[in-house]
Amino acid sequence: MVHQDDLGAVGSEAFRVHGELRKHADLAGAGADKSGAGTTARAAAELQGRNFSAGSELYTTLEVWTSQVKTVLQMCAHISNHLDHSKKSAVNDEVEIAATLKGRNGSAVPVSELLKYVK
Repeated sequence: MVHQDDLGAVGSEAFRVHGELRKHADLAGAGADKSGAGTTARAAAELQGRNFSAGSELYTTLEVWTSQVKTVLQMCAHISNHLDHSKKSAVNDEVEIAATLKGRNGSAVPVSELLKYVK
């Protein structure tokens, strides 16, 4: 059984990883000039302009890296959002279950009584 604290911890960690990754893994935007081109893209353009095949390979590397970082960012955001929703949903479910498992006098139904329904 997963506890709300577990869900919260994992969701918080996914949110933290998202923020750190977003800050530190942006190769396309790192060292951006006035036109928005980062240092890696400018290096690729420079190499390509001088007929080095490494220029197009560097562009490809940058595109693949950026795509993969975006995928990981989306996954972290999805995990964080899903666990926030799961945590809230679990609280609502527990309230509903507690409300439905009360005896006529308002007291909780004992486990021994519940076991009769699962035998």
